Amino acid sequence: MIRHVAMFSWIPEATAEQKQRVAAELAALAPLMRGLRGYLFGADAHLVEGNADFAVVADFEDAEAYLAYRHHPAHVEVVNRAIQPIARQRTTIQIEI
Repeated sequence: MIRHVAMFSWIPEATAEQKQRVAAELAALAPLMRGLRGYLFGADAHLVEGNADFAVVADFEDAEAYLAYRHHPAHVEVVNRAIQPIARQRTTIQIEI
């Protein structure tokens, strides 16, 4: 199984509406993804200063399912339309679990 973790820091100008749009559009992706075993995302709980603003954790059956998600046109569209315009920084990792 592959766990994909993505963390984002937003630009200071990002509006609450833009941040909510990211979450709504990510939620719409889940039913489209083959091999998706778990999918969590949300804003930082503000327990530690300096954290990223938002994270996605997705578990996939295998590397092939992760790569299908990564290149899926709906996922690419969400990244381009909702995430990139407000992302200051993005960090990702994929680990075998």
